[in-house]
Amino acid sequence: MLALMLFVGVRFPPPSEGADENRVLAVVRKMDSAFKTVEDYTCEVEQIFYQNGEENNRYRFKFYFKREKKIRVDFSHPYPSLTIFYRGGAGEATVMPIRSLPALKFQFSIDNPIILTPAGQRINQTDMEYFIKFLFNNLERVKQKMDEFYEDKDQIRFWVWGLDYVEGKDLEKYRIFLLKREWLPSRIERYHLKGKPLEVSIIQNYTINTGLEDKLFIP
Repeated sequence: MLALMLFVGVRFPPPSEGADENRVLAVVRKMDSAFKTVEDYTCEVEQIFYQNGEENNRYRFKFYFKREKKIRVDFSHPYPSLTIFYRGGAGEATVMPIRSLPALKFQFSIDNPIILTPAGQRINQTDMEYFIKFLFNNLERVKQKMDEFYEDKDQIRFWVWGLDYVEGKDLEKYRIFLLKREWLPSRIERYHLKGKPLEVSIIQNYTINTGLEDKLFIP
């Protein structure tokens, strides 16, 4: 299905740890600055979840976002007709199990296990605005140990050590592949400190500022 994105880059001469950390912070600031111009975006996502280092769940969906945290998720696998709607500040999300039957819909707390990801992530933690804030928070709070920083004319790849993005308790490693054209990630890898994979998100086909209508986010 969605192909894994390969990255071929040029490695910088070995810098000091502090220099690497500053370089990553500069990249995240650029992400934040670029995202301030984004009123809406869509993308296609494949998420792979692991248990004990082995793949145990895989999801595919189209993700829609509009300012004021309007979110819509249209699944294609393993639930080919499921859609979830969310509006910022709400404690509930609306679930439409069959898109062709819009009258059939249910509301669930955003903490309900039915609509959490296998990692426990809530719907209000899924957009890029949340992710950029997550990066800033961890660059400020967590001692960084840089293994690599790669860059070419199209992409950047770097690591961030951070407290888990769900509850902010467990220290983990995040490897991020960034598209310089949009300053948004094409791939996010999440690991235990000892290196076992926890989750991989592959993000493709961004469309930005296309004027998504509010009705798209109304169940």
